Amino acid sequence: MEPQKTAPRPLPDFKPPAGPLEIPAYLHDTYWWAYEHPKAPGFWDHDFMINFILLGNYNRLVRAVLEEFPDGISGDMLQISCAYGRLTPSLEEALTEDGHLDVIDILPTQLETVRRKLKDVGGKVRLIQCDATALNCPDNSYDHALMFFLPHEVPEKERRMAMSEAIRVTKPGGRIIFVEFTNPGFHPFRLYERLVFLLFEPFAVDMWRHELTHWFPENHNCTILSHETYFGHFFQKLVVQKCADDS
Repeated sequence: MEPQKTAPRPLPDFKPPAGPLEIPAYLHDTYWWAYEHPKAPGFWDHDFMINFILLGNYNRLVRAVLEEFPDGISGDMLQISCAYGRLTPSLEEALTEDGHLDVIDILPTQLETVRRKLKDVGGKVRLIQCDATALNCPDNSYDHALMFFLPHEVPEKERRMAMSEAIRVTKPGGRIIFVEFTNPGFHPFRLYERLVFLLFEPFAVDMWRHELTHWFPENHNCTILSHETYFGHFFQKLVVQKCADDS
């Protein structure tokens, strides 16, 4: 008698958009040069360029995410917004046998850029066009969620909405990981980064004014598992857990 095969685990019910998604005005007006322009990935999506922007800390911050999964990524993980560089391929490589990764972004150009780097799109990885402020999936769908340098790129209203959505779709007991800028205090690169924010990142200075939890929904019912800083308190990794009694 042949052994019975275990039925595959159902994936989160993340529905594709019913029609074309409108690009938010802030994204079109502020970041067209970085993400929306068809030639943007060819210019920005290189390790040396990303490390230049992050002052040589890109690989370290990707490792900081992977350190949260010492035995590999099991269960369902949601990456909220694409990211240039090797982050998503590194997450794919870290997936265990029962691990699955969904990556969402509102821009088709960004999804296509990530698609070219991955090995198993449609299998262990799904790429879905979606707005981070309105995730088209049920509550409590994912074991893990990740925001990698997304909060500083959106205005306050959309930031609050995206963080609320990340918490909503994470299962009770699941974790949400944030990697972001933080207030560097009297860091030697503070003035340089302030100039970069003024010229290119108009919403990023908010990361210096408040902790990330400032933009959580009022009744978020999450607990902080860890908070680490890097490069002399220039960057941060915040890991929170959604409480089991969150409704």
